[in-house]
Amino acid sequence: MTFRSQSLLADADTSRERANSALDETTRATLGQYMTPAVVASFMASMFGDLGHEVRLLDAGAGVGSLTAAVVHDLLARPRKPKVIEATAYEVDGVMLSGLRQVLDSCEAAARVARVRFVDRVVERDFIEDGASSLDLGLFREGTAPQFNAAILNPPYRKISSHSRERFQLRAAGIETSNLYTAFVGLALRLLAPGGELVAITPRSFCNGPYFRQFRRLLLEEASLLRIHVFESRNRAFRDDAVLQENIIFHVKKAAPRGKVVLSSSAAPGEPVAERTVPHAAVVDPRDPDAFIHLATSSEDAEVAKRMSALSCKLADLGFTVSTGRVVDFRAREFLRDDPVSNTFPLIYPTHFNGGYVAWPKLGGRKANALANEPATRALMVPNETYVLTKRFTSKEERRRVVAVVCDPSRLPSGVAQLGIENHVNYFHASGRGLHKGIARGLAAYLNSSLVDRYFRQFNGHTQVNATDLRSIRYPDLATLKAIGKRIGKAFPDQAGIDAIVDGALA
Repeated sequence: MTFRSQSLLADADTSRERANSALDETTRATLGQYMTPAVVASFMASMFGDLGHEVRLLDAGAGVGSLTAAVVHDLLARPRKPKVIEATAYEVDGVMLSGLRQVLDSCEAAARVARVRFVDRVVERDFIEDGASSLDLGLFREGTAPQFNAAILNPPYRKISSHSRERFQLRAAGIETSNLYTAFVGLALRLLAPGGELVAITPRSFCNGPYFRQFRRLLLEEASLLRIHVFESRNRAFRDDAVLQENIIFHVKKAAPRGKVVLSSSAAPGEPVAERTVPHAAVVDPRDPDAFIHLATSSEDAEVAKRMSALSCKLADLGFTVSTGRVVDFRAREFLRDDPVSNTFPLIYPTHFNGGYVAWPKLGGRKANALANEPATRALMVPNETYVLTKRFTSKEERRRVVAVVCDPSRLPSGVAQLGIENHVNYFHASGRGLHKGIARGLAAYLNSSLVDRYFRQFNGHTQVNATDLRSIRYPDLATLKAIGKRIGKAFPDQAGIDAIVDGALA
């Protein structure tokens, strides 16, 4: 039998499209299934270095085997081919399994023509249960069982309940995470031999925020970053599956010393790639306790990062902190009032943000405007003083990731002693009290600047803005913030005006 390895990717893509059309949407949502197009799979496979004469490949959540086929295709095309490729593919969906076996048969045929021994093992068991129990029992420790030296993953995307069976299994294996995709990557890393390489395509959301802090620490303790690739278009990596997450591909090496990291980007899969090489510390600051991953993929981004790192203050140095609004509206539903009436206090939502300030009330809208003054609500209030507020969630259509306004008590009715800040809002304060008005205007302008927006996008790939994210960035000193605020005045200018004032003050 003759077989050309070049047909592997095409055959795998045909199997992928066939399985995609047969998938039940409820099952897809439950399992978090989004299969890898051939152009993405091929790009991922090309990232592996020299894996030696014997490649022991793990493909967890293999689907129809697109990623395994891409690795085999790439290895067989190299001048120095391996002698043996052993592929272990985990898959539990019956729709996928027939396509997976056909693709693996094609891999075997292509390898035979190239005089490379190919052995496959299809595991019809849940990868988390199987991998976590193996690690917990020590079966993969100290050479008692073969370890993989390569792993390629497009893991499922789904949140894991803190009380689920999966979460307990992961904890038993020493992995604490809240999403299936980070669970799969964490387990695969643990199952790699020292020096083994892993390439994965995942949402970018793990790069920042408190929910993925422990996963980032696990990733960086187990391995060193070699490359991270960013797709600039949010919706084109998995266009056929209507996936809107911002995805990245990352390549790491287990138990390797930290060196240079390649940061690359393209508008979409298959389009021209721009790249730059930076020190590992430029991607993850070793002084950062949260281990945020920064992706300055262009020289312009690098200049933004340089300008931000030159600023003198962390938020705590200013004597400020940022907190999330205390009023969770669905829990306080009985105390919400559409209109301000007697014995109520203002309640501030993102809908009240307008022109750099809080514009309250907004009558006739979908959100409440007031919170009843009751014993049960008093702990939810803050003094009616000057704060800087930011949205915790921004729409994909908004120009800026961080949207800030000043909450100025002089713009609220006289005699208001307290107010409520809803949970979709972050607020900057000084140990629970308000800020100097001029400094508050300067702080809001700084947060609304293009400088902050471009820097923020280097580590935040989604539309949620956590208080942790806002604490992580650097700020001008108080004198500079006050100078910015003085130039802003009482009426915020347009974006170009804000940028000119902030850039001038930071020059």
